[in-house]
Amino acid sequence: MFDYDTYPELERGTVSRDEMTIAPENNFTNVLVLRELESHAVFTTDGQSADLANVAVGSGDDRETYSPGLMFMRKQTGSDRRFGKSLQRDLLGTECTMQVNGMCQDCVECILYGSAASDDADQQLSITSRVMYDTAYTLRDATATIDEKFQNAPGDDYAKTAEATIREPDFFEPGTLFPSVITLRDATPEELAFVLGITAKNKRYGAATSRLGRVKNHILGVYTGSEEGPANLGLTRDVVTRLRDSDETTAGSIQDVITAAAHDPQLVGELLQSAFDDRVDAERGGLDLECIPDDTVDDLLEAATGDSLADVLETQLDASRAFLEQTA
Repeated sequence: MFDYDTYPELERGTVSRDEMTIAPENNFTNVLVLRELESHAVFTTDGQSADLANVAVGSGDDRETYSPGLMFMRKQTGSDRRFGKSLQRDLLGTECTMQVNGMCQDCVECILYGSAASDDADQQLSITSRVMYDTAYTLRDATATIDEKFQNAPGDDYAKTAEATIREPDFFEPGTLFPSVITLRDATPEELAFVLGITAKNKRYGAATSRLGRVKNHILGVYTGSEEGPANLGLTRDVVTRLRDSDETTAGSIQDVITAAAHDPQLVGELLQSAFDDRVDAERGGLDLECIPDDTVDDLLEAATGDSLADVLETQLDASRAFLEQTA
């Protein structure tokens, strides 16, 4: 479906379906994403307290240490995997589970995102994921992005006593932004389209997603080459300093940026893409990556979010199964 004669820019950083191999090579595709919370969200490890880090940003007199909130990598990949499997069920009728030892290992999602060895005695292979996520960091300090909300689960009696169901979990506020990069290794163009479709269509992350955790994923660019792109932490630091220096903000210091009430997603997206491009720039001793033209990304997204996604997955399915058969 995505012929290299039509899209030669995809050849660098991806592999064709008939060249998939279980021996890793250095073909990388990096998808630059800005995740924007459109509702409250819960990202915790213990079910109560938000995950935080201590990060230094800036230099010289304008150097600050702040505590960004984290969207841990598992919060991203777990949600995306569940959504990807549901897409397959809708479009191909493929039945597969997220149970650790119960994945089918016979679908596009399992072959791309990986799976542990099956409980089936005849299928004792584990498959390494070729989609890599990194923990994402907020641009603002936890004091500006996280709030405790009192919750309980009362009964229906007129009078009742306090119970253990009362809790005060940490909630990330709507409008919180997370710069993020998703990296594919040795993926086919069809697998790239699948990941783009998941990223564009998935809207829920974190805990209690039936009521919370609505996210808008802004896909800002796709980069291909022989290595991974910049880490989320470095990009987050870059965006913070660019917000300080931007004429479109009133920030005069790092402290102003990390404690701001909100940041404009469009401006942050532009600054994030600029930060990624600067780190790639070879003249600065950067990375062996090239930006895929917007027209090609638009074609990939159209295929990934429209009626043709079923055809994309059907086309990839035989190649994914042939990939696994190389272990026989």
